[in-house]
Amino acid sequence: MFTDTLKSDAARVSAHLDLLIAGIDDLPVTRAMRYAVAGGKGLRGFLVMESARLHDIAETHALWPAGAIEAVHAYSLVHDDLPCMDDDDLRRGQPTVHVRWDEATAVLAGDALQTLGFEMVTDQRCHPDAEVRAELAFSLARAAGARGMVLGQALDIAAESADAPLGLQEITRLQAGKTGALIQWSAEAGARLARADTAPLRHYAQALGLAFQIADDILDVEGDAQKAGKRLQKDAAAGKATFVSLLGLEAARLRAQELVTEACDALSPYGPRARTLREAARFVISRDN
Repeated sequence: MFTDTLKSDAARVSAHLDLLIAGIDDLPVTRAMRYAVAGGKGLRGFLVMESARLHDIAETHALWPAGAIEAVHAYSLVHDDLPCMDDDDLRRGQPTVHVRWDEATAVLAGDALQTLGFEMVTDQRCHPDAEVRAELAFSLARAAGARGMVLGQALDIAAESADAPLGLQEITRLQAGKTGALIQWSAEAGARLARADTAPLRHYAQALGLAFQIADDILDVEGDAQKAGKRLQKDAAAGKATFVSLLGLEAARLRAQELVTEACDALSPYGPRARTLREAARFVISRDN
C-alpha cells in the first residue's frame, strides 16, 4: 500500500539524515537542522527511493539522494518562512525555525542543509561511479537554483508587486520552478542512478508537480489549518493569483485529476512495476495536508 511505503521510506530517510547531522558538532544551528527536517511527509525522498526500486538500485545507494533532496527541500522551507520572504510562524504544526531560534540561526541552518544535500549526492556511498555522482549534483544544482526552485521563488516575490495578477501560463511557469523542479529531480533520481532514460519519469513528475500545487491551492482555500499544520488562505489575503483564483475550485479539481491521469500514463513503459508511483499521483490530490 502506498501510504505504508511512504511512511516507511520517510522514516528510513529521516533516520539517515538524523545520523549524518548528529555527527556534526552539537550547536544551535545543527539542532535547528534536525528540527527542520523532522515531521514532513517525505514525498520527495519517497520518489527517489521508489524510482530507485523501479531500476533495481540498492537502498544503500538510494538513501543518499533521498536524504539529499529532503535536506534541500527543508532548506527551502526554512528560508521561505523567514520574515523577508513569506513571514510564516508555523510549519508542520510547529513554530518555524526562525521563531523557535532566531533569524540568523534559521539562515545558517538553511544554508547548511542545502550544502549537506550536495555533500550527500557526491559521497562515494551514494554511487561508486564519480560521473553518476557528478550528474546528480549538477542536475540538483539546476533544479534547486535560478533555473528551478529559486527562479520560482523569485517570480513569486516579483508577482507581489506586479501591477496585475499573473495569468495561468505565468502561474504554471512559476510553480514548475517553485514546487515542480525538486519533485522532478526526485522522480528522475532512480533513472540517473541506473544510467537509464529519464524521460518517462520526467513526464510523470512534471504532471505530478503541477497536480501537487493545484491541490495545495485548493487546500489553501478549503483545508483545515490544524491538519495542514500551517496558516491557510494566505494567497487570497495577499491578493495572489492561484490556480483556484484563475480556474475556480471545480475546474481546478478537474485539472488536477487530468494531470494525475497524464502522470500515470507517462509510466506505461514500466507496466505494473510502477503501481506505487501511480498511487502516489492519486495521493497528491486526495491529501488533506
